[in-house]
Amino acid sequence: MQFRLEHNNYNVLDLERSLRFYADALGLTEQRRKQAEDGSFIIVFLGDGQTQHAVELTWLRDRKQPYNLGDNEIHLALSVDDYEAAHARHEKMGCICYENPSMGIYFISDPDGYWIEIIPQKR
Repeated sequence: MQFRLEHNNYNVLDLERSLRFYADALGLTEQRRKQAEDGSFIIVFLGDGQTQHAVELTWLRDRKQPYNLGDNEIHLALSVDDYEAAHARHEKMGCICYENPSMGIYFISDPDGYWIEIIPQKR
């Protein structure tokens, strides 16, 4: 038996805002979309064009309150080949929420408050 990672899910309040954020901040693009016939939900899968792993954004029509993210200890991590340029982009966007220079990492926060770890690509 062998398991393979497929995707991580984040529920979002404003799908279009989240799609723009993930495209602008991380270069993730829509790979496929599922929509309920009654319009009650939309699921969009985003990819990086390099790996099979996807980020699934789920929008629920009837959800109006922000999601309870707890202590934000659960997060997604992405590596980047140009760490300094990524940091500059995220700094300009104002989405850096935590930095740990001694570990060489930082976190950004998406429009719904989910944290995303940015790490330099291993060489």
